[in-house]
Amino acid sequence: MSITRRIFLRNSALAVVGTAAVPSFLTRAAFGAVEAGGRNKRLVVIFQRGAADGLNIVVPHAEPQYYAMRPSINIPRKSVIDLNGFFGLHPSLAPFQPLWQQKHLAIVHAAGSPDTTRSHFDAQDFMETGTPGVKATDDGWLNRSLHSMPRAAQDSAFRAIALGPSLPRILGGSEPAVAMNNINDFSVGGKNPKASPAATAFEAMYDHSSDSVLHGTGAETFDAVKMLKAADPGKYTPAPGANYPKGRLGDGLRQLAQLIKANLGVQVAFSDISGWDHHVNEGATEGQLANVLTEFSQSIAAFWTDLGDLGEDTVVVTMSEFGRTARENGNRGTDHGHANVMFVLGGPVKGGKVYGRWPGLDQSQLYEGRDLALTTDFRQVIGEAVARHMGNKNLAQVFPGYDNQPGKFLRVLG
Repeated sequence: MSITRRIFLRNSALAVVGTAAVPSFLTRAAFGAVEAGGRNKRLVVIFQRGAADGLNIVVPHAEPQYYAMRPSINIPRKSVIDLNGFFGLHPSLAPFQPLWQQKHLAIVHAAGSPDTTRSHFDAQDFMETGTPGVKATDDGWLNRSLHSMPRAAQDSAFRAIALGPSLPRILGGSEPAVAMNNINDFSVGGKNPKASPAATAFEAMYDHSSDSVLHGTGAETFDAVKMLKAADPGKYTPAPGANYPKGRLGDGLRQLAQLIKANLGVQVAFSDISGWDHHVNEGATEGQLANVLTEFSQSIAAFWTDLGDLGEDTVVVTMSEFGRTARENGNRGTDHGHANVMFVLGGPVKGGKVYGRWPGLDQSQLYEGRDLALTTDFRQVIGEAVARHMGNKNLAQVFPGYDNQPGKFLRVLG
């Protein structure tokens, strides 16, 4: 058995978040044994911040009302990437078409949070805490999901990771988690003259510590970090065909693929992409929505290609705080709505299918006479991934106050 111990430094600061006492955290996670060759199951959550327009992302092109309500921003049927004769993808989602055809990609339409707020801040908060309508929740559901989750073969500081400069609400809580903005900014201590002040200070801390675990494994930890640096992360080459676009999501998923392929024990990960709030000049086949969809789909498709066989143990779920109005507004955009669309990608996914009950777009079927009605709570989709893929059956703890019984799952996962 090959055992190493790893901890990382980001942006000249120790980028670990969890329990307050650093030695306790290091004892629990950063110095956990990393066993090579184990098969870990992973859940990756991607948040589309700004309320994405689900009706122009997965288009109900067989609904006459869709075209009637969106005279200037609809996606023409000739441009839609047809999926099943009723729904189709926006043409900027072309990178998703092979994933759909290979049955790795599933869609859940008319999904989202049951809370009716139209506030971005509140709605994002509710979806990250997993308690819609409850503002007093202190931690995030992705952090809570770790409580009763079987631990990976490699128990490391990278068990839970956010790709970004700070830890998001969804990963806040008692379980340790790491926020990483750029893998190339990792610094190491020791005799390196260019070591960051934080790295040098941390090395001095364990040198003088009376904590036996902290002191006894410090040198080994820094040796492991140096080994990672020696591999020159900046020259990481993605798998053939994994063409990441420029942008935060592409950069983040590229680094996540690198960490997963380095066998660092990643179990849950989070990334986000902004730019979905299109009140004015949303565009149709071209324009603002088309541009962000291109980055979104190219990033996720590249990540999937980059993972290769590791994708068989990975599930990716996308979500946005709420959808947009069914009708376009007077500015050729859309306003804050209700239900939306979610994508589920992965090895265990029973893809090539649109899940959930479609409520229709007739005036009598719209929520409050203006929005796509919600028929699937996002916690049903996430709960299935947490329970059936990640092995945490204690969904009452992950989603308090929500009846998330396996019998209610959509059976998106095989």
